[in-house]
Amino acid sequence: MDRLVYIAMSGAKETLRAQAANNHNLANASTTGFRADLSAFQSQAVAGDGLPSRVYAVDASIGWDSTGGSLEQTGRDLDVAVQGSGWLAVQAPDGTEAYTRAGDLRIDSGGMLTTGAGHPVLGDGGPITVPPHASVTVARDGSVSVVPLGQGAQTVATVGRIKLVKPPDGALDRGQDGLFRLRAGTPAEADASVHLTSGALESSNVNVAEAMTQMIELARRYELQVKAIRTAEEDAGAATRLLQT
Repeated sequence: MDRLVYIAMSGAKETLRAQAANNHNLANASTTGFRADLSAFQSQAVAGDGLPSRVYAVDASIGWDSTGGSLEQTGRDLDVAVQGSGWLAVQAPDGTEAYTRAGDLRIDSGGMLTTGAGHPVLGDGGPITVPPHASVTVARDGSVSVVPLGQGAQTVATVGRIKLVKPPDGALDRGQDGLFRLRAGTPAEADASVHLTSGALESSNVNVAEAMTQMIELARRYELQVKAIRTAEEDAGAATRLLQT
């Protein structure tokens, strides 16, 4: 009975955690450049006094899905998608260098180039600032060029170059802010082999149908584990009544 309760109780708790992770993926099914979280159940022995046969289930994160999302053409000058492997370098809220695949770029009121989430985009010398302009374009190599305000189309000035990096996927960890960083804690080197596609965005790589199926499966698993706890309670009550007769 003791083992049954431990397995069912811990299983129900960890199933809720797995459901939360799955729902997080579903909620980001339309988030530009999002990478789905991966998790798996594992068995852990219960430490301390008691029967050594007791185990409980743990839902542990095993990383994130590195599969690329589909390319969606937008025609917008500041929308960019990273071709193949590679990342855009941005400045995280804590001031460190971090990486993202979200190429929905903006220019804020101070002229700073940012992602749609508001993270400043980094260039060779720090955050890229765009002066007043008539038009702005992002080249394949990440160069940001503008036609200065009041000038003709033939007058083009390069104001910065987006830092593009290509560290191995296994070297990156995702932070609580949704940005990726090198596990070593050091900035990645710029990689000239990484290129951008302008006028396009990379969609989330979440498989909605698969995530919906997983949500139903986890809900049924939770119900089964709660039923097992209830059955253990009923069996314990029946055993008590037998002892009282």
